[in-house]
Amino acid sequence: MNILLINGSPKGRASNSLRLAEAFLEGYTSAVPEAKIEQIDLKGKRVEPCRGCFGCWCKTPGRCIIDDDMPALLEKRIRADLVVWSFPLYFFNVPGPLKNFIDRQLPMALPFMAENTDGTGSGSHPMRYDMEGQHHVLISTCGFYSAEKNYDSVCSMFDHFCGKGKYETIFCGQGELFHVKELSQRTDEYLSLCRRAGQEFAAGKISSETKAELARLLLPKQVFETMADASWGVDRETGEKESGALSFTRQMAALYNKASYDGQDRVLEMHYTDLGETYQILLEREGSRVLPRPEKPFTTRIETPFTLWQQIAAGEIRGDAALMEQKYRVKGDFSLMIHWDRFFGSAEAEEEPVRAEKPGKKPPRLLFLLLSWMALWIGLSIASPTGVATALAFILLLPVLTIRFERTVYDTLSSAITALLCCLALFTGKTGLALCLSYPAFGLLWLLSCCTREPLCAAYVKYGYGGDRALSNPIFMRTNYILAAGWGILYLLIGAAMPLLQRAGRMGLGQILIYGLTALMGLFTAWFQNWYPAHVARGTDR
Repeated sequence: MNILLINGSPKGRASNSLRLAEAFLEGYTSAVPEAKIEQIDLKGKRVEPCRGCFGCWCKTPGRCIIDDDMPALLEKRIRADLVVWSFPLYFFNVPGPLKNFIDRQLPMALPFMAENTDGTGSGSHPMRYDMEGQHHVLISTCGFYSAEKNYDSVCSMFDHFCGKGKYETIFCGQGELFHVKELSQRTDEYLSLCRRAGQEFAAGKISSETKAELARLLLPKQVFETMADASWGVDRETGEKESGALSFTRQMAALYNKASYDGQDRVLEMHYTDLGETYQILLEREGSRVLPRPEKPFTTRIETPFTLWQQIAAGEIRGDAALMEQKYRVKGDFSLMIHWDRFFGSAEAEEEPVRAEKPGKKPPRLLFLLLSWMALWIGLSIASPTGVATALAFILLLPVLTIRFERTVYDTLSSAITALLCCLALFTGKTGLALCLSYPAFGLLWLLSCCTREPLCAAYVKYGYGGDRALSNPIFMRTNYILAAGWGILYLLIGAAMPLLQRAGRMGLGQILIYGLTALMGLFTAWFQNWYPAHVARGTDR
């Protein structure tokens, strides 16, 4: 299997279309490892325009009289089993170097007139060589928001010399996005689709499902066109060159997902400390607007070197890690930063909720873990075999009642510990001992979780912060380690106090103490999880 990749882009190996073609062939060769790929970069070849002299038909049949690189390239074209044509759309057709290559294919044909059997055109010429089994794939990007209806002339041309319906196409709009690092997540998804298309083509044909996904827009039309307009760095009204930081801010604003609007207008103020420039982005129900000069009180202000924010946007530096290291500061409403991906991500991504790891399962709930302990404490407080047995039955039944939800290791441990304590009380009658042991056991569960990659509270709340991605966020992790340690220490102290209260016959006071401290800790948790990240963001965590 000989594959010829013809790169017709004047940009050579910097071509965006070439990235798609290479991904396609990665998929193809993963299915057909023995395939050999030869690539022609027309940018580095000398291929002169056809002179229309017909010397290749009558003077030197089958060979062009022009002395350049084309005769050697034509040999490769003839021998290939699969030809992949990679090119950008230039003025609604192929670029000039590729058009020269196509015109210079004339020696492959014989001069005689022939009927065209597929209805393309009013005539044809028979081929000099038998290439009936040769396959063709056209892969191209264009600068419009969609490829639809922009490739009519390209397809018409290839219909004539490849045959109508005898080639496959992958045409992608928004091609310039493939060199925008800030959007690599979305473009990488598309490249993965190209690999899948290559695998499927090797097996016979590209599936309709894959074709449909390849036809989906990378970004919504309005978002792409706003970003494209802003990328030129020219003021829309004056036509004059504008600041690079302002152009960058306009492109960032274009990514605002107005579906994330929650009834609150926001003013995001970007202050680039190394440039001394400040711009505001208004995030409103109808969309986003950029104010070149601050006009409104900000709700969130980011003070950052412009170069740093560019690196963060390009994915070269993690924004949360840079914030933790206090390389930039955030003032005002920090919720915008917590849910940044929701406000400046695609609407499609936002519509997909973060799932638990097992397909079909809902994310775990901290409530279900607490129910095991609450059942234990209520059963032991009743201090009767019936109460303890009822608590044990509920604890054993809880995994069945919550079968639609993913269970964490902490759920499993809690079920095991509470069930064992119930059994201790049930078979020994020592409900007081079991109750006294339960509080330090609960505290140790929290504390020991601080020695793991995923502290107890993080295992449940991470699904509101991007799932497992949150575990690599240092601010999120430090917040949850502190809270897990706090809960652990609280219940160890309660565990130490309970035997003393029990001996003093003050268990009623102990219950009030437990509920009171738990309520206070709950209020502290609700406050701390919002206050601490904002505290770090303000640059006051020294």
